[in-house]
Amino acid sequence: MTTAQIFQYWYLSTHFNFDNLANLVDSVSTTLPYSLLYFKLITFWRKRGLFKNILTTMATDWTYSSTGKLDTNTMISKADLSNRCSKLIMCVYTLAVFFYSSVFVEIIRESDNTEFDMKSREFLIKMEFPFASYNSPMYECILLVQFFQLMAIASAIGMLDALIITLIFHSGGQIEMMHQALAEISIKNEKRELPKETMKSLVDRHYKIINFSKDVENLFSYIALLQLLCNTLIICCIGFLIIISLDTDQNFKTIIRTLFFYAAITLEAFVFCFAGEYLSSKSTSINNAVYNSVWYLLQPNDSRGLLLLMVRSQKQLTITAGKFGDLSLEGFANMLKASVSYVSVLYAMY
Repeated sequence: MTTAQIFQYWYLSTHFNFDNLANLVDSVSTTLPYSLLYFKLITFWRKRGLFKNILTTMATDWTYSSTGKLDTNTMISKADLSNRCSKLIMCVYTLAVFFYSSVFVEIIRESDNTEFDMKSREFLIKMEFPFASYNSPMYECILLVQFFQLMAIASAIGMLDALIITLIFHSGGQIEMMHQALAEISIKNEKRELPKETMKSLVDRHYKIINFSKDVENLFSYIALLQLLCNTLIICCIGFLIIISLDTDQNFKTIIRTLFFYAAITLEAFVFCFAGEYLSSKSTSINNAVYNSVWYLLQPNDSRGLLLLMVRSQKQLTITAGKFGDLSLEGFANMLKASVSYVSVLYAMY
């Protein structure tokens, strides 16, 4: 990846020319996803201890959930949902790579049937090499390597998107298990006392949910910030390429080539924003679950504990974008609006 990044930014520096804006925008749209994944992997490496704690907490939750049938069913349902979402994400990225590559190869094949300059050959990923890379068979070998590298990059991005979805759904499962525990509170004696084990279990479970969500937020916070910034620029670049391709002879092939790429990048931003929205709505639902319990029939000491739990649950758990703002579906909509605005600026320059 380091070598590929060097060649990509070398190409950007040598072809940084606003006279050929389409080529510049195209190279930026293929370079930024590499850089973003590079940043993600470095972040995970630096915070590998925190990531290990998250996985340990998940393993512990699965161990203790086996004591109750309802808890087990809740955990399994969330795991199945995470599995389906992960498969969908991986399928979208795989299709994006295949369509992007197949249409590119088809355009090359048509070019080979006509007279053209060897030096005008393009690569699947725009790079500048210090050797004669446009001669056969070196050109074909580089194309093959770039295809496998592009597939590996797409798989890694999809895996990290599936990871945050899995972590968030796991947290949602723990919250739903807390809802079940609150719904099972009932008055079984005349003294209207709540067993100390029940109250301690509720407080401990809420405390674990808060800590787990904070760990996830600390792991993905700055990743989410760079994610939104880069995705805004990438979506803008791809949208610009789709618009200008309508005026070319190969507009249909270019649109097919970039459309799935556009869908994959948009899905990447949507996954992060959905994760923040889901965690926020789930965390505040604890407040309603406590309110719907029979806290008003308990002794003052017990009801006071549940009321404090209700007050604490009013503070949303969320994922922030570099501590600047919360990730939400509203933020996703604003990102798309900003991308459209930038597309209009680029098109005016073009």
